[in-house]
This record gives sequence, structure tokens and C-alpha cells, in this order.
Amino acid sequence: MTYPLIVLPFGLLTVIVALSTLRRPHFGRRMAASAAAAVVLVALTAVFDNVMIVAGLFSYPAEHLTGVRIGLAPIEDFSYAVCAAFLVPAVYALLTPAMATTEPAP
Repeated sequence: MTYPLIVLPFGLLTVIVALSTLRRPHFGRRMAASAAAAVVLVALTAVFDNVMIVAGLFSYPAEHLTGVRIGLAPIEDFSYAVCAAFLVPAVYALLTPAMATTEPAP
């Protein structure tokens, strides 16, 4: 179960950073966009990981995995796509000055 342990810090970091943007403007809209991006990235990961595994480009030792798979791709592979979909916009929101993310008063 090595891969789940590798994924754990990335998942925790993603949750912490995403929640730290809770008070930033448009949190709900950002989370909805991140969720939509995550769905697309998971679909792409499912297709291309399975193709690459079938082609023999790489394999995963079973003793290092949870055993849950989507096709031939281990579920752990999908965590990086989901983390990226939520972490990148959250970091951007944190690096953008708060004044720049609000709309000007009428």
C-alpha cells in the first residue's frame, strides 16, 4: 500500500489550501469549476492510463496498490488529476490580491 501513502500528503495539502480560500470571493463558483475540471481530468486519465497500460508503457506492482481499479488503472492514479483540479485554482486565488478579485462598486 505504498501508493496510497504517497497520495495522502497531496490530498491533505489540496484540502487545506482549497479550504483556506473559503473567504475569498467566488469560492462556490471556483469549487464548481474545479469539480467540472476534475470530472474531465478523471475521464481523460481513465482513457489514457488504460491505453498506456495496455500498450505496456508501464505497470503497477499489485502489492503497492489498494486494489481498486477503473479498468486497468489504479484508483490512486486519479488522485493527482483531482488534486490538480482543486489545488491550482486555490493557489491562484491565494496569490491574487483580494482587491483584484472583487468587482468594483457601482
